[in-house]
Amino acid sequence: MKSNWWKIICAAFLIYTIIAGFLIDVPRLPILHETIRNQFFHVCMWFAMMILFTVSIVFSIRHLSSGKQEYDTIASEATNTGIMFGVLGLITGSLWARYTWGAWWTNDVKLNGAAITMLTYFAYLVLRNALTDEQKRGKVSAVYNIFAYVMMFVFILIYPRMSDSLHPGNGGNPGFSKYDLDNTMRLVFYPAVIGWTLLGVWIMTLRIRIQKIKLQTEL
Repeated sequence: MKSNWWKIICAAFLIYTIIAGFLIDVPRLPILHETIRNQFFHVCMWFAMMILFTVSIVFSIRHLSSGKQEYDTIASEATNTGIMFGVLGLITGSLWARYTWGAWWTNDVKLNGAAITMLTYFAYLVLRNALTDEQKRGKVSAVYNIFAYVMMFVFILIYPRMSDSLHPGNGGNPGFSKYDLDNTMRLVFYPAVIGWTLLGVWIMTLRIRIQKIKLQTEL
């Protein structure tokens, strides 16, 4: 029970996020209206994705320096879980765009950057599946993972701030924290970030355990 305390927190925060996210009062803003509640899902899922990708690159670097297979497994499963949250982020973002900007997808620099980022990480999956030698696969994947992580930062966090974008906090637009993430929303937003992130870690640890079991059965 002591080792599962963070799972209990994860479940509690996500239940709280879903219930409070749909019931609390939110700022009445033009265009956004009730869709602003998607911050508790779309935005927080992308936070979880970036944290998982950060975990992945840390263990990729550790694998390159030590050669331990365990580190490659952690890096791989953190990436796989991060990609899942990235896809969920794209889906929720597309829904948000449909009801605020009038289209499922617009020619927005951050949307295009997010698509490029996900394609980069999909290529990571293809690369791993194409290599059969375990040692070679680990090293090549680790090097590519570093490249993919840099691409994510460039296309999601840096380039949109240098160009015009419909997204808050980019292209001269004020960020959510400056004009519509009020104190009531913060009471849900921060637990949501923690909850989705812990869910990602939970899924990642389960996938790592599955990979370890597969490795033991193959020996």
